[in-house]
Amino acid sequence: MIVSKFGGSSLADASQIQKVCDIIIANSERKVVVVSAPGVRTANDTKVTDLLIALGKERLSGSDGEVLFNRITERFSDIAVALRIEDVLPVIKKHISDTVSQPVSNPDRFMDAVKSLGEHCCARIVAAYLNRIGIKAKFCDPKEFGLLLSSTFGRIRVLPKSYEHLSKLRDVEGICVFPGFYGYTPEGEIMTFSRGGSDVTGSILAAAVEAQVYENWTDVDCVYAVNPKLVNHPFPIREITYAEMRELAYAGFTVLHEEALYPAFQKGIPVHIRNTNNPSRDGTYIVAKRSVYDSLVTGIAGENGFCTLNIKKYLMNREVGFAVKVLSIIADEGLSFEHMPSGIDSISIVLRGSDFTIDKEDRIVDRIRKELNIDDVFVHRNLAIVMIVGEAMANTVGTTARAAQALSKAGINLEIINQGASEISVMFGVREEYCNYAVRVLYNEFFNK
Repeated sequence: MIVSKFGGSSLADASQIQKVCDIIIANSERKVVVVSAPGVRTANDTKVTDLLIALGKERLSGSDGEVLFNRITERFSDIAVALRIEDVLPVIKKHISDTVSQPVSNPDRFMDAVKSLGEHCCARIVAAYLNRIGIKAKFCDPKEFGLLLSSTFGRIRVLPKSYEHLSKLRDVEGICVFPGFYGYTPEGEIMTFSRGGSDVTGSILAAAVEAQVYENWTDVDCVYAVNPKLVNHPFPIREITYAEMRELAYAGFTVLHEEALYPAFQKGIPVHIRNTNNPSRDGTYIVAKRSVYDSLVTGIAGENGFCTLNIKKYLMNREVGFAVKVLSIIADEGLSFEHMPSGIDSISIVLRGSDFTIDKEDRIVDRIRKELNIDDVFVHRNLAIVMIVGEAMANTVGTTARAAQALSKAGINLEIINQGASEISVMFGVREEYCNYAVRVLYNEFFNK
C-alpha cells in the first residue's frame, strides 16, 4: 500500500486535479490519498486557505463576508463544472455556509473549522471525480476515522490512539481520499496543524496503515541542496536521511513540513518527494540509512526569526542545576528552546522570536535576575540560523573550520556556532540581513569548488 499526499499547487484547478487522478490510478498500490486545499493558479492568484482565513476574520469582526464567501464557492464551482461533477456542489456549498455561519464560542476553534474547509472540499471533489471516471473512491472524514489531536502550549500533537483508529483505512473499498491539515479534539472540535500540515497528515496515515512508501507530491522535481530561489541550477539530492531532512526542514527547507517525518520515521517508512507536473522524474527518497553519498554536505538552509537569551555568571559551571533552573523559567512561559550553546561562565538560549514575545522576555529576564543571582542577562533579536547538514561530515576533518572561514572571508560575522552531538549538522547564527548571502557563500564553498 502506498500513501500519496498532493500539495496545493498540484490541486489548484481542474486540469491539475486530472493530473493527480492520472497519477493515482497509474499504480494500484496507491490506496490512500491525502489532499491539500487548492493553491495558486497564477502568480497573482490567492490560495484558498488564505481566502478562508480572511473570511473567518471578517465573520469574527461582525461582517457577513459575502464577497469572500462567493469567491471561495466560485473557486470550487469552477473546478467542479470543469470536471463535470456538479452534483457535489450543493454538499460543498452547504458545508461552507454551515461552518462560517455557526455561533462562535471559541474564536480559535472557529478559525480552525473555517481553515479546514479547503482540504475538506477538495477531498470531496477528488473523490467525486474518481468515481465519475469509473474508479471507486470514498471521501474519508478525519472524524469518522478517528484522527484525534491535542494541543499543549500551541503545539499540535496526534494522540497515540489515532493510529489504531486510522489503521482501518486499509479496509476501505477502493481509494480513500482523506483531507489533510486537520483532525479533531477528543471533544469533537476541529483542530488544524500549522500551515503545510497536510504533510503531517500524510505521514500519520502512512504510519497507521504501515505503508510501503509515503509519496509527497509537490511542484519540484526533487529536493535540492539549497533553495532554488537563491542559486542557479542547485545540486539535486537523490537520497537523504530522516535526520538530515529534519535538520534542513527546521532551518527553512520548505519542501516538507518540519514535523512531517516523525510518524514515518517511527515506522521506518521511506518518504518519496515527487513532482506532479513531471512524474517521470526519480525525485528524492528520504530514508533511515543512505546508500548514496553524492557530496560531503547534503544541504544548506537558513531561516530568519530567531533570538538569543544570553546569561553570564562567574563560576556558572560550578553551580549544580543552573541550566535546569533557566530552562524551568522558560518552560513556565510555555516556550521550548532551539539550541543552547554555552561556555564555562555563560549560556545562550536560542528561541524563536515569534514565540519569545516582548512581554515574555520582560518576565523571563526579571525572574532570571531575581532568582539566579546572575552577573548579566540580555537579549539579541533579529538573528538568522544558517545550517550545513550532511552525514558524511561526521567522518571528515575540518568541515566546520572550512565553513567558518568561507563566511569570514565574505565579511559575515558569526554570532553563534553550534554543532550537534550527532555531528551531522553545524549551526551558524548571523544577523538576519546576512541570511541568504550566508547560504549562497556556503553553497559556493561546498558545491561550486
